[in-house]
Amino acid sequence: MAQDIKPTRSELLKVKKQIKLAQGGYSLLKKKRDGLILEFFEILKKAKTLRQELVEQYKVAFKKINIARTLEGDLKIKSTALAVKEIPDIKLQTRNIMGVKVPRVEHSEIKKALMERGYGAHTSAAIDETASSYEKVVEKILLAAEVETSMRKLLNEIEKTKRRVNALEFVVMPRLNKVKAFIQLRLEEMERENIFRMKRIKARA
Repeated sequence: MAQDIKPTRSELLKVKKQIKLAQGGYSLLKKKRDGLILEFFEILKKAKTLRQELVEQYKVAFKKINIARTLEGDLKIKSTALAVKEIPDIKLQTRNIMGVKVPRVEHSEIKKALMERGYGAHTSAAIDETASSYEKVVEKILLAAEVETSMRKLLNEIEKTKRRVNALEFVVMPRLNKVKAFIQLRLEEMERENIFRMKRIKARA
């Protein structure tokens, strides 16, 4: 059956062009994959640091609230918490990392002065220190949410890019190269057949 197939030079040129495009796409995707991996590990380092800072800050805040509960009682702490009216204004934006849209969390000032908290100035130092500690916890949580979500999005894009790189390297380009080799072989055979045919015609003449 293969002998009956008669490819043309234009088909060979078309396949060569496809191979060149596949090689260019492969090179670009590899660069993108490698760049994303570098970005991922940079963000991973930041995420690990933030997690540790968040844990440490939470421990501090937990100690502060236990001291305040001992000194003031749960009822006082709850009533003070309920007196706080203003909550942080949080907006979710995006930024671009090598074509990947990752979140950027923008928010109003979390850390507030004593009179800005809404519960007045008639509270103990223990409650004020507790409020301040938990404001820092909230700041760390917002940062960690931004960083860890970015990390997951980058990881998903890395996996997607790796699949595309592997598909080009192990499926698309080998198949195109086989087609190219086959066309070249058939064209050479057809050329030899034509030369042989012309010689026979001349010999009869």
